[in-house]
Amino acid sequence: MRAFYQSGRLSQYLLGLACAAGVVGLLAARSLVALAPVTGVAAVLLNPDLPASWRYYVRNGAALRAAALYVFLLISGLYTADFPDWRHELFRQLPWLGVPLAFTMAVPLNGRQRVAVGALFVLATAAVGLATLGQFMGHATAATEAIRLGHNVPVITRVFHIHFGVMLALAFFWGVELRRSPLARPWLRAALLGALVGIVLVLHVLAYRTGLLALYAGVLAAALRLLWHRRWLPGLGLLGLLAAGPWLGYQLLGPMQERWGATRWDVNQFLDGHDINDYSLARRLAAWETATTLVRAHPVLGVAPADANAAMMEQYAWRDFGLRPENRIMIHNQYLHALVGGGVLGLGLWLAVLLWPLAQPTPRRNPYIRHFVVIFGAALCVDSMLELQTGYNLFVFGYGFLVVAAARRADAAPQL
Repeated sequence: MRAFYQSGRLSQYLLGLACAAGVVGLLAARSLVALAPVTGVAAVLLNPDLPASWRYYVRNGAALRAAALYVFLLISGLYTADFPDWRHELFRQLPWLGVPLAFTMAVPLNGRQRVAVGALFVLATAAVGLATLGQFMGHATAATEAIRLGHNVPVITRVFHIHFGVMLALAFFWGVELRRSPLARPWLRAALLGALVGIVLVLHVLAYRTGLLALYAGVLAAALRLLWHRRWLPGLGLLGLLAAGPWLGYQLLGPMQERWGATRWDVNQFLDGHDINDYSLARRLAAWETATTLVRAHPVLGVAPADANAAMMEQYAWRDFGLRPENRIMIHNQYLHALVGGGVLGLGLWLAVLLWPLAQPTPRRNPYIRHFVVIFGAALCVDSMLELQTGYNLFVFGYGFLVVAAARRADAAPQL
């Protein structure tokens, strides 16, 4: 056991266990999400080279940018009006510090372990999606009618459908890349191929709007990158797929037709000034207009991150769009939410966390990181995912596992 500790394998295995617990927790068991940080801390403390590992954190730009978001939240206590919620947010957002610490100061995962964690995410996400699809097929008529009315098919493990749609999109692109890995054995490549087919079916048959937006945003980004590098044939092929996929889905799948019709009707209720209490997208448009008013009034530092909800409700009191109190929703756009809570400064810090990897040559060449940024970048245009715990955990885990860990490996690599 002593040799196991001194070699660093104990720390490394505990970090892998924390990642596996995080994946399973995101999909099914929230208790494991709470367990994952504890295991990550243990992985750090059991690093035999712990004192020297501190330098990897302080030199890791990705980790420090995440810490800057937390520091801004801490400083916002100077002008917040909602101290109880501010204290709650300080606790809830501790992963901005803890997760990067784990991925910089524990013994890093090796290539096979990273592939194993990625494969677990892809295969488990596809399995949950297919189980949900099976449940849908057992009640297809009623479920399709619910989609026509603007509702969504609930995920079998009770994950929020918006978060799960983003997980499906991430799993698709990561599965594509994992199949190309030389560390993936033939049986794993076959399993991943089946998962990819299943994910595409699930997203289109269940018509998860945010997931489909993220999926096709990823396809568009991949096509544009190919064309930028003058790989004309595959780039144009992907653009053709981008055009044909939604069209075929609409022609062949009843739920896609119902979703499109419900979406158009939903938006028109807002544009035509009708009662929007029962329409999801219309209420989001009202929330965006309400949030824009707050941004104009508090452009630099915002109303304070912890005060965003109260400020929205106060603004609704001035103009309620005919919404009943229970239907006055929050912003559902992470960029606009950052502006309301933190102003231009808060939005700048958030964009630095999200987009900085694409400004650096090494992470920009990493396809897993590119897909992560593009998919989240698209999904966050239509939802404030970080304001709900599952969405927040999903982003912070992916950011630590991909962006922070990649910077850690680059820092430890021999300098030529």
